Amino acid sequence: MAFDADLTACAALVQRADPERFRATMAAPVAARRVLFPLYAMNVEVARAPWVTAEPLIAQMRLQWWRDALGEIASGGRVRRHEVVTPLAAVLSADQAHVLDELVSARAWDIYNECFSGEAALLAHIGKVSGVLMQVAASALGPADDGVTHAVGMAAGIAGWLRAVADLVAYGRQPLPDTSEEAIRALARRGLGYLHYARSRRDRVSPQAGPALLSGWRAGAVLARAEAEPWRVLAGRLARPDGGGLALALRAATGRW
Repeated sequence: MAFDADLTACAALVQRADPERFRATMAAPVAARRVLFPLYAMNVEVARAPWVTAEPLIAQMRLQWWRDALGEIASGGRVRRHEVVTPLAAVLSADQAHVLDELVSARAWDIYNECFSGEAALLAHIGKVSGVLMQVAASALGPADDGVTHAVGMAAGIAGWLRAVADLVAYGRQPLPDTSEEAIRALARRGLGYLHYARSRRDRVSPQAGPALLSGWRAGAVLARAEAEPWRVLAGRLARPDGGGLALALRAATGRW
């Protein structure tokens, strides 16, 4: 598959809206970028769909548009022409398209001001969003154990969620079922546990699939900081100044995501 205008547009979209995934993808082989950029561009479009309108019905319609597009890919029939959907259809299997439907459905949470009933409900949501994306990205590149790749996605998802808490609260959302420092510390530990589980099973992810897991390159450091200093989560001061380029380069070169 050539790096045509659609793929270039996907890459530009990811660069603008999701710079960390963009950097991780640029650290991957060119062949992997051709698969990952359409996936991550779709994720950007789906993630922002609930936020571009104040009307819940319109937001639902935007999400349904993506569910319909994935349904077309899964059916193996004609797929609508779109700068993200078209290259996405070239890299997804029917099963992968079905799995991604969970991700789109889960984004409905962003439309409404609802609180998760507990940590289990929050983790289930993160699993459908971040875990599913990592699982599909890896499997689209090569053989990989779904449990391992999903666990990396969970670790990255929890880290990203904790970094976003202050912004979500400012938007009137209730992202944490329990805002106590101990609950935040426990959630960070849970993320570190997922990461440890996955890294102890690196041999279950092929070298071809490994570049997909680079997108979680900052998860360990973020989770460790949240565990040590949970007050930073609600204060919106969890992220460190960007300086991890060398760490990403080393992970890409060694394959030790």
